[in-house]
Amino acid sequence: MKKINIVGLGPGNIDYITKGGIDIIKNCEIAIGGARQLEEISPLLLPSCEKYTLGKLSELIDYINNHRDKNICVIVSGDTGFYSLLSFMRRNYSREELNVIPGISSYQYLFSKIGEVWQDYRLLSVHGREAEYVEIFKKEKGIVLLTDNINTPYVIAKNIYEAGFRDVEIVVGERLSYPDEKITFVNIEEYEKLNREFSMNIVIVRKNH
Repeated sequence: MKKINIVGLGPGNIDYITKGGIDIIKNCEIAIGGARQLEEISPLLLPSCEKYTLGKLSELIDYINNHRDKNICVIVSGDTGFYSLLSFMRRNYSREELNVIPGISSYQYLFSKIGEVWQDYRLLSVHGREAEYVEIFKKEKGIVLLTDNINTPYVIAKNIYEAGFRDVEIVVGERLSYPDEKITFVNIEEYEKLNREFSMNIVIVRKNH
């Protein structure tokens, strides 16, 4: 029985998928992913490749189990090991059944763009979940947050400011790796500058001392 390939897309642009991931995508018979992920990789797919857009996860398992004789590639955003579909897949398949090719995470990409290291930062996600990031930030040099439409850069900065923090910088990376990417630096005292619409983004909150 063929292994199920899980490939990290990286920050978004296919230029940042690893060569190992690209080789798997180019040769797969079935590509599984969200609509945006499938659109991104479409130039790499064989004309005969079948696309499966993610919906109900229970239906995904049925679909995969009915096509285990095919070369399947599941596309996930960013790094396969950080808040990705891999957690769900491991609940349904053993490690021996999976072939995982990690991608570059959005936070790796953003730190590289600003020329800094991230080993002293706490990685968190507020995407579809609540994280006590204000309390966590008290004990950390900095935090990195994957955001959503509710926990926006503005909401995050406002909560940090209202908790009494000063001498803090907010860095927002939008549409990372795409031609229209935008990186914004704002001091916490000027958080109102972030009161606008944002494209998909991640946020760094860091102390200046």
